[in-house]
Amino acid sequence: MKYLTISDVSKTFEVSTRMIRYYEKIGLIYSIRKEDYTYRIYDEYSVRRLQQIILLRKLHIPLKQISIILNDSSQLEALNVMKENIEELNNEINALSTIRNILNVFVSHLNEKINKGLSLDLLEDSEIVEIVNTLSLSKSNLKEDFSMEKLNETQKVMDSKMDIRIIYLPPVTVASSQFIGENPEDNAGEQLNSFIENSKLFEIKKDSRVYGFNNPSPKKDQQFYGYEFWVTIPDDMQVNAPLEVKKFEGGLYAAHCIKMGDFHEWKSFCECIKNNEEYEIEHRDPLGMNGCLEEHLNAFSYYTGLIPEFSQIDLLIPIKKKI
Repeated sequence: MKYLTISDVSKTFEVSTRMIRYYEKIGLIYSIRKEDYTYRIYDEYSVRRLQQIILLRKLHIPLKQISIILNDSSQLEALNVMKENIEELNNEINALSTIRNILNVFVSHLNEKINKGLSLDLLEDSEIVEIVNTLSLSKSNLKEDFSMEKLNETQKVMDSKMDIRIIYLPPVTVASSQFIGENPEDNAGEQLNSFIENSKLFEIKKDSRVYGFNNPSPKKDQQFYGYEFWVTIPDDMQVNAPLEVKKFEGGLYAAHCIKMGDFHEWKSFCECIKNNEEYEIEHRDPLGMNGCLEEHLNAFSYYTGLIPEFSQIDLLIPIKKKI
């Protein structure tokens, strides 16, 4: 049986190690320990499951439903999940088709008005009635094409529509928790959680924010990588080892919100910014991910027990205006 390290899996399927770790954390895939190996590895079964997860995510099926599909031996639940998603997509397609048809009619009417030297008032009842009456919502004859290449092209089109915000993060003082080794996110997170709990940070500073990033990022032939968490603290607050105080200079960022686990959107997000006409990426500190950050949203609610876990993350890319 062939075994792969997390770095091997990451490179083979072009997914982040963070995403693989998260899939393992929620029980979608499993790693094992092999004698004489100092780190976890993945067998053919787990790799096969990961391939299925990647395919299902490209079809925009949520992780909770993917869990049902992969663990349903009878396949009846999987069938119901597929049908539900088809129904939702049909509703979206019908809505978008209606919008497209209306826009086509508006374009046609506007061309006629322009040629006659008139203006089109979209709020005129007679115009609206005429336009709606001309709509013909017929079913499209779609040619089936299930190739991965076609699916990837579809994904690119959908990713190009992702919601991106431009925000400014002010300079702040942070407590840093870093861990290099196996399961760096979990270990760095445990250190941070202990500090927050013992210091009662969210009683002192209710608006504290939590950021994270790879540091150092995974590299070829590198056994381990690291992850670093930051939590914003009062400027005069003292912290004890293994945490340390750092200054974050802040700056301008592009932000895109994802559901926890959808780390594959990092790649599409970066491509969107690279192709942006107004902004460009500006690599700066912290250099673990060239200045990119992951903000865990609703930190106050999580650390005060109002919500059981982080469910949303803002992906943050440092940017500057193009000259």
